[in-house]
Amino acid sequence: MQRLWQRIKLNQFVVLGRVGMDLYADPPGTRIEQAQRYTSAIGGSAGNIAVALARQDVGAALLTCVSDDPIGRYCVAELTRYGVDTRYLRATAGEARNSLAVVETIASNCQSVLYRNGAADFCLCDTDVAAVDYSGVAALVVTGTALACEPSRHASFGAMAQARMAGALVVLDIDYRAYSWTSPAEAALICRQACAASDIIVGNDDEFGLLAGSHENGKAYAKSLTYHGALLSIYKRGAAGSITFTPDYSFETGIFSVTARKPMGAGDGFMGGLLAGLAQGHTLETSVRRGAATAALIVAGIGCAPASPDTAALDHFISQY
Repeated sequence: MQRLWQRIKLNQFVVLGRVGMDLYADPPGTRIEQAQRYTSAIGGSAGNIAVALARQDVGAALLTCVSDDPIGRYCVAELTRYGVDTRYLRATAGEARNSLAVVETIASNCQSVLYRNGAADFCLCDTDVAAVDYSGVAALVVTGTALACEPSRHASFGAMAQARMAGALVVLDIDYRAYSWTSPAEAALICRQACAASDIIVGNDDEFGLLAGSHENGKAYAKSLTYHGALLSIYKRGAAGSITFTPDYSFETGIFSVTARKPMGAGDGFMGGLLAGLAQGHTLETSVRRGAATAALIVAGIGCAPASPDTAALDHFISQY
């Protein structure tokens, strides 16, 4: 754990993965099939994590590809507005497009339609990742969706190796999305390889169950990662909170109960709040709690990036809870 604390205080992160546009049926509570208008926001797991970090006063750069069109430029402009460093974004020409999600602000039975064929972020290549200087970076954060196909998969593993050679931590958000993979078996194999190359692994019970071969064995698998090199792994259980495993001890953390307006964005917020807390010198227990609080505020708000709290809002929420 000493290596974690020594490196994390650099307070600079590179997040690898997708960013896209979300269109929310407006006003909140409107069903997509009844909507007459929509509000826009950036989305995508890596984009949301980068925004969550930047909102909590942590340096965050996004490493990805965007489409060379107005949607790609929208994503870059929004990232910049939130304070995310876009120097490692490449606009890719041709038919590749940024993801587009059409979603609802509804807590239960929430509908979402995702358009992700020929995704621009899957165009990430070795040349893109080679351009990153990790000498002053605390950690590379990889979202598992980037591992789903080539050339992004090979580039992601290359980035992980490059980061570790420079002494940076490698953080993996398993982020399993079945629609991006050819099969669950392929996803399990590749994500297990990514876990072995990571220092911090975060996933939910279904994701660890996938990697373990059964839902019942997921918790034990998450714990076992700390026996084989991981500094910590966090096993998320939805409303039941999370269990954090380290090589020396483990602990449980509950959720912050809020009135949810939508089910999306909690995992991205959790990762952002967790890493920001660690970078700012909070204890591991407090940092996990800050991740849970960030997740709660995002599901209670409208949009994901727009609902991501700044440090003052997060501190106030925790103090008032």
